[in-house]
Amino acid sequence: MEVLVWFAVADTPYLIALALFDQQGRRALPLAGRSQAEVAPEGEVPQVLGHALALELLLRVWQRSDEGALQRAAGLHSLLLVELPIECLPEDLPAVKAAWLRTGDTEALKAALQAMSSRAWTMAVEKFKPVALTPAW
Repeated sequence: MEVLVWFAVADTPYLIALALFDQQGRRALPLAGRSQAEVAPEGEVPQVLGHALALELLLRVWQRSDEGALQRAAGLHSLLLVELPIECLPEDLPAVKAAWLRTGDTEALKAALQAMSSRAWTMAVEKFKPVALTPAW
């Protein structure tokens, strides 16, 4: 019975929050992620887990601000939430991250993520409103 549960979790897409920023002349791309217990239906956003990952990631980014000023590196696409197949995590995602850190080519990063997943959202907030997750592509 435990094996069946493990396969169910392995088949569930992973949700990854990414922050693209520059700090003291160097690019950074920290991320936070978790497997989804329940996948949001097509056309809907993973509100609860998405907001939890955004908070976790932004707290880590906030802590890094002690090391120097931060600047968004990709405008509205500087905070992304992407749903990825679990098989992309061990090799594909680290390669995409390393390429962006090396080149800073945000369009290539977005294209690579889009090739792995059709479900991604930008994260933004307006005063007196909750975090908004808007389709990124």
